[in-house]
This record gives sequence, C-alpha cells and structure tokens, in this order.
Amino acid sequence: MLYRFINFNDEKIDSLLLMELADLTKTLSRDPEFDTDFRVNSYIDHRNKKVYVSHFWTHREEHIMRSGMKSDVYLRAYGNLYYSNARELYNYGNWCEQTKIPRFAKQLCMLAEDVRIEELCKRTRPGMKKDFQVRRDIYENHFENQLKVNADKNFFLDALFNLTYLLMNSQKPIFQLPEIHDEINPLLPYYRTKIEQLMEANSTQVITQISKEIVEFLEEVINRDMVNEYFHLFIEDPDKISGDYRDLMRKDELINQDIADEKAAGDEEVHGEEMKTWHRETSSPGKSFLQFDLDQGTQTDILGDEAREGEAGDQALAVIQGSAQKTSNKDFSHLEALEHQHNEKENKGAPFGKENKYAEAIFISNIITSPDKKSEYLKYKNKVNLYQKKLKKAIDLTLEHKKILPRTHLQFGKLDRKLIRIFTDENPRIFYKKNENSNEIDAVFSLLVDCSASMVDKMEETKRGIVLFHEALKSVKVPHEITGFWEDANDVTEKYQPNYFKRVIDFSSSLHYKTGPEIMSLDAEEDNRDGFAIRVTSKRLLERHEKQKFLIVFSDGEPAAYGYDQNGIVDTHEAVVEARKNGVEVFNVFLSNEEVPEEQRKVFQNIYGAYSLIVPSVEALPDLLFPLLKRLLFRSIQ
Repeated sequence: MLYRFINFNDEKIDSLLLMELADLTKTLSRDPEFDTDFRVNSYIDHRNKKVYVSHFWTHREEHIMRSGMKSDVYLRAYGNLYYSNARELYNYGNWCEQTKIPRFAKQLCMLAEDVRIEELCKRTRPGMKKDFQVRRDIYENHFENQLKVNADKNFFLDALFNLTYLLMNSQKPIFQLPEIHDEINPLLPYYRTKIEQLMEANSTQVITQISKEIVEFLEEVINRDMVNEYFHLFIEDPDKISGDYRDLMRKDELINQDIADEKAAGDEEVHGEEMKTWHRETSSPGKSFLQFDLDQGTQTDILGDEAREGEAGDQALAVIQGSAQKTSNKDFSHLEALEHQHNEKENKGAPFGKENKYAEAIFISNIITSPDKKSEYLKYKNKVNLYQKKLKKAIDLTLEHKKILPRTHLQFGKLDRKLIRIFTDENPRIFYKKNENSNEIDAVFSLLVDCSASMVDKMEETKRGIVLFHEALKSVKVPHEITGFWEDANDVTEKYQPNYFKRVIDFSSSLHYKTGPEIMSLDAEEDNRDGFAIRVTSKRLLERHEKQKFLIVFSDGEPAAYGYDQNGIVDTHEAVVEARKNGVEVFNVFLSNEEVPEEQRKVFQNIYGAYSLIVPSVEALPDLLFPLLKRLLFRSIQ
C-alpha cells in the first residue's frame, strides 16, 4: 500500500513544522509573500520570494532538527536579505564559472558570507544565539568526519573545504592544522592566513575579493574541483529581483529618432492647455485615466515648466487633495463600479487557496437509486440499528439544543418587573416564563467522503459509518448533507483541475424518511484534493443559520492530485485551520479494520491535530465519537 507524504528527494517533512518555518520567514523578511520550501542545500531566491531550508537537518533529534532549520531561515530571510550584497554575489558567481574550480569557489564564498552574517544576526537579534550554537556544534562534528573521509578518498579539495569550516568556526584557542596530502600541506600556512582575513571581512565585497585571491592561488596547484556540495550559491540577477521605476518607462523603439538641428535659444513660446476632467483618487489604474504614447516626432531640448523632464509613455494621472463634495457635473458612478469590479477580481485570484487556483468545483445531484441499492441500504441500516441508538444518545446529550424565546404577557408564571399595565390595562397580563430548551438541536452537519482510488478497500466500511451517521442525525432531526468528492485525473491539465462533488443527501431532504439509499452510489473514483473540498464545503456550512456547525471528513488522510502531492498536506491543514477560525468544527473519521501505520497516523495529526478518529469498526464509532463531540463543544464555548 502506498502512503503519501510531503516528499522531496525522498525526505519526509512534518507539514506543521513547514508552516511554522513559513511564518518565521514572513516575520523576519517583513514580507507576507515570502514562502518556505525544502532543498538539498539552503539558499534564498529573491525573485520568486522563496527561502529554502536544507534537509541536512532531517532524521535528527527533534530539538536539533528545529534549531537547524530555524538557523537556515535566520541566515536567509534575515541575514542574506538585509546584510548581503546581491550584486556582489551575482558578479562573483559569474566569475566562478570561468575558473577551474567553480564548485569550491562558490562554496568558499557562501561559507564566509554565512559566518559574517551569522554574527550580525546574533548581534541584532540575540534570541537567535541558541539555535546558531546548535548549528555550529552539528556542523563542526559533521565536517570533522567529512575531513577524514575525503582525505582517505583523495578528495583533497573537499578535505580542504572541510578544514576551512573548522578553521572559521572552531572555538578552540589553538587549532592544529592536520595533514591532508603532500601537495596540499605546504600551502596550508598561507591558506590559513587568507581564511583569517575572510573571518575579519566586514562586507560582501571584501568576502568576494579575498575569495578570488584564494581561488586564483589554488588554481595554480589544483586542477580537480570539489565533488560534494555543502553550501549553495544561487546566482540571480539583482536587476530582475524586483521592479523599479524603470519598468514603467518605454521599452519599444520610436518609429524615428530625428533630432532637431537647431538648438533652443531660450525665447521659444511654450503653450499650455488646460483639460478639465473628472477625477477620483484610485489605488490602482483602471480605465478612467489618460495615457499618451508618443510614437514619432522630432526630439528637441525645449523644456516646459514641469518639475522634471517627462518620459515617453508616461501616464497622465491626477492627484488632488481637498474636502469631499457632491459634484454638480455628470454622474460617473459607473466608473466607480468598474474600479470596484477590478479590485474584486484581483482579490478572487485564489479564493480556495493558492494550491487550488485552477481547481473547479462540479456538482452532481439528483441521484437515482436502483432497487438493488435500496435493498443494500436496508441491510446496512439493519446492521447498524443498535449502534444508531447509541450514537443518537451521544449526539442528543452532547450538542446544544435550540432556545425557545421567553414568553411574556401571560396570566400566570413569574411576575414581570413592568407593572404599569396593572393601571393601564383592563385585564393586565403581568406574568412571564423563561426561555426553555427545545427538542430540536441547534446544529448542522456536513459529511464529506473521500472517493479517491486509495479508498477502494475502505469504502464499504466507510459507507456503513455514513449510514450510521445519517440515521442517527435523522432521528434527532439534525439537518445534514453527505457529499462524495474526487478529482478527475483524465481531464486534468495544468490550468484546469475538475473536482466533482457528488451530493447524495442534501440539507433540504436529509430529514425525509425515504432518504438514505443514495449513499450506496458512493464509490472509489480517482484523485482527491482535500483542501479544496474542505473549503468548498465549509463555505456552504457558513451560509447556514445553526449555531453549531460540524464538518466530518471521511478520509484516509492521503491528499493526492495533479500538482498537489508536495503541498497537499499543508494546504489541507490550512483549509482545516481556516474553517475552524470561521466557526466550523472539522474532524476526521478513518474507518479501518486493519492496523494503521505510524506514518499514516502522523498524516492525520498533521492535518487535523487532535481532532481525528481512527475507528477499527462501525461498532466502536459511537463510543469513540462521544468524547470527541464533548471536547469540540467545550472548545467552542471557551
């Protein structure tokens, strides 16, 4: 059986930890668009706003893994972003490609830069010291071992790089240089002097300059480059990292480049013309602005009375300040609506999460059931009848009932404080009764059923559980809906991911005594995009008026769809968190009569936290569900 997780280079990462690192990245970079991901080595991608954390830290003790990954984020989202010179690193990276030992040259510079910005990070943010100390201890032990291994394998330049790290980070007062090879040993005293200069460097420019001197020196005696990569220098053009005012200037050539022969004498007449237009200040240009494109003409040196020289292609935008008054001119409210639609469209770019930008919900309803399905449903219903009564009792005792409004103006009951009616009314009704609990439960449920291919061996047991829920909720008159979901893998493309929602029971008919056999039409289909399904269903629940809203996801906890394998668990967890913040209590039920591996249990924990039930059989469902409902109810009233 295949158990999916967040996979990259066969490494498995806790999705909750990934989200924690992403939040740390956003905080340190002061940019909510920055995100975090994992790579073999750590680096920052300014253009795509990504901080990559090295999986060097995985498979270690929990506190070491967390400190190591956080130290990567410190160096990239804070150190590189605020203290490194991107232009110098870009020029140096291009220079490295012309050398005989580019891998060594790049890693030497990155190591030295990391050491420099680490000290700056600790100086400005002392709270980072603890994690950086863990980083140094682990790396020091790692490079000591690597030094021996590479020396034995005759990877002399790799061994020299390992020695470089130890020289720059050793906390010993006296560090003895080990022997590496007869060709390398005579170079070590001079090499050590240069490394000490690197340690004293106070800028990226000094780092790159000294690194070039070291590389040029080593090139004369070493022709074979490093084999391993410990640190990564990501080469990106600073001019393409982010746009500036030059991006607004004209890029295409003029039709002609004529230049006037005569120079301006200074007494030329410059005519100005006033053009009255309606204006409203906007945060982004819509269709209500003037734009002038100059395609041809003769260039002169005559200036008008503007504050600066204009550029061809400049937009004519007015900015005014003053008190708001109703205009007596023509009504331009339709332009206001146009601007509103423009902003609304921007906000709706990914309403169901960035991972589901191209996912489309397709609803299937009006399920027709055959006599065989009805007969099959009756068998399921009879088998769960006993447990249905237990579940009904659990729901009835746990969930809050609707309140009947207090009744006033009664002839008997408790005496009202407003006694003026004794003097004003002929037959005064001055009594009332307090509000009481209704027999109806003030709750609504939505049962979301994973119909992916991985559920094929669990679908029968899952349907038994759904029948149990349906009959129990129907008996206590709680409205509910039951929906199966899956993604069509055959029709999916990069920019179109059809997701089907098969609504076998809807809110309006859920309490009808004939409903139920439609559940038998649920089958294992194809892929599952759980985060998208949870967001779509939560939106429907939030439109309901009931006080308590519950979303039960019957799933094996393995989201897998087109382009969703890597981030599916994180996206689904985010969807669960969003729903809970909006008042929808989400929990997972996994019905399985087999032992659930620890890896799969961790998937449930990553997505749903403590609100997940692994149920060995339908018979055990009522007893396991009762404490969970109590815990959810207690959490909702805190």
